[in-house]
Amino acid sequence: MTAAPVSATARPRHLLDFQDWSPERLTAILDNADTMLQVLDRPVKKVPALQGLTVCNAFFENSTRTRTSFELAARRMSADVLTFAAGSSSVSKGESLRDTVEVLTAYKVDAYIVRHHAAGAAHLVARYSGKPVINAGDGRRAHPTQALLDAYTVRQEFGSLEGKRVAIIGDVRHSRVARSNAELLPMLGAEVVLCGPATLLPSDLAALPGVTLTSDPKEAVRGAHAVMALRLQKERMGGGFLGSLQEYADTYQVNETLMAEAESGAIVLHPGPMNRDLEISGEAADGPRSRILQQVENGQAIRMSVLYHLLVGRD
Repeated sequence: MTAAPVSATARPRHLLDFQDWSPERLTAILDNADTMLQVLDRPVKKVPALQGLTVCNAFFENSTRTRTSFELAARRMSADVLTFAAGSSSVSKGESLRDTVEVLTAYKVDAYIVRHHAAGAAHLVARYSGKPVINAGDGRRAHPTQALLDAYTVRQEFGSLEGKRVAIIGDVRHSRVARSNAELLPMLGAEVVLCGPATLLPSDLAALPGVTLTSDPKEAVRGAHAVMALRLQKERMGGGFLGSLQEYADTYQVNETLMAEAESGAIVLHPGPMNRDLEISGEAADGPRSRILQQVENGQAIRMSVLYHLLVGRD
C-alpha cells in the first residue's frame, strides 16, 4: 500500500481542521481512499498497515456512524482499538479531560480519535498526549473527516470537484459539518452555497473564499450539482431560532420539488442522523438521486486513508 505523492511541505501531524493541510495533501487523502475501497471489496477486508499500533476511539459525545466507521477503519488496517466511552468512565466522576488523556496515554496509545461537545477539545488532546489526533467532531466547530467523505462522494459522482456547486441547507449555525465543508470544498475547486433561516445562518461564514449565503432555498440549489440537507440540532438551540417545525419544513425541506431547481444530475447528501420528513423528505432520502448510504460506505475508506497518512504514510 503506497501513499499518493504530495508536495514537499511538512506532513501534518494531526487532522484537527484543514488549517495546516494543502490542497495537494487533501487530494492525496481522497486518492488513497480509492485504494481503501478496493480493500473493503475483498473477501478478507484487512491489511497490516497499522499492525502493532493502538488507536483510541475517545468519544465524549454520542455517535453511530463516525464512531463505528473509525473503529472499523482502524481494525481493517490491523490496529488494536481502545474504545473509550465517557459515560462509563471516570469522567462521570469529575475527572478532567487532561487527566483522562494522560491516563490513556500511559497505556501506550499511539493515536487518538476524539469527539467532544466542546469546541477545541481535540486540540487539547493533541497538547496533552503528544500523539497524532483526528478530530471526529468538536462542538459546532469542525468535523473534517465528514467533509472529506462528502467531498469524496461528490468527486466519485462527477470525477472532479472543480467548478461544482454544492448547496448545504438547514441548521448551518450549529453544524460543524457545514463549517468543515465550507472550508474544504473551495480548497478543492468547488463553490459552496449555505442556506437556511436568517437565525441559523451565521454571517461570518460569508468571509470564507468560495462561499455564499442565502435564505432562499431555490436560489441555493439553482445550478447545484449536490444538495446536502442538515439536521436541525434542537439539542443545541435555545428559543427564538425557529417559528415552528412545520414552517421550517414547508420552506427548507430538501424534497423532489426543491431538487427540480438543481442540475438534472444533481445528487442528494445528508451527514446523518436524519429527521425524515423534516429537513429531508423520505422520497429524496431514498430516491435515485440519494447518495446517503454511499456517504456511509465512503466514510470507512476515507478514515482508513486519514489513519494511513497520519500514522504510516510517507511522501
